[in-house]
Amino acid sequence: MRLVLFDIDGTLLWTDGAGRRAIHRALLDEAGTAGPIEHYRFDGKTDPQIVRDLLSLAGHPAAGDDARIAAVCGRYVEHLRAELAKPTQATKLMAGVAELLAALGPPEAAGRALVGLLTGNLAVGAALKLESAGLDPARFRVGAYGSDSSRRSDLPAVAAARANALTGRTFRGTEVVIVGDTPDDVACGQPIGARSVAVATGSYDVATLNAAGATYVFATLADTPAVLEAILA
Repeated sequence: MRLVLFDIDGTLLWTDGAGRRAIHRALLDEAGTAGPIEHYRFDGKTDPQIVRDLLSLAGHPAAGDDARIAAVCGRYVEHLRAELAKPTQATKLMAGVAELLAALGPPEAAGRALVGLLTGNLAVGAALKLESAGLDPARFRVGAYGSDSSRRSDLPAVAAARANALTGRTFRGTEVVIVGDTPDDVACGQPIGARSVAVATGSYDVATLNAAGATYVFATLADTPAVLEAILA
């Protein structure tokens, strides 16, 4: 069995900037500044890391204050919920995602793959985004989130431990497969020997993801048989 961990933004779905707008408003509410948010890249980062970075770049005295960062994150979830509920919101699934999840089997199946999440989103924010795209969060049996650690490199071990607790088996090395759209998704699994399936549906192209050391790289997830073969190899 493989432990298959999906990133969310740029990999499973696209929220048309809802998360960025929500963090912008939360930073203004709780810190009075969003720093240089117009030029800051969110992809590959955790939500708490984004907040800390933007406050630091703004020279804000609360950049090292965990309580203030938590307050911003809490307010962010409120704004994200409102953003995703707008009639004009256009969350969409990336090409091939629905077919790939179906091919990996239902969540209750004890088959070839245990499907989970590895994302920089807070756990609550992850669920909101999935629901906005028409995905049931319960489809993903385990997960590791930005609310578990601000360091993405910590998250594969968190997800593996939760998978171990759920199934009673240990997932090691290449039994863990991380599916994501950034070099950070590729890099975070390397210390535990995880394989990576990178997809160029976010901000990074195929060449960049290959250079990052991804085990497999696809332009999209639309070729279900090929992607499934890479995941289950």
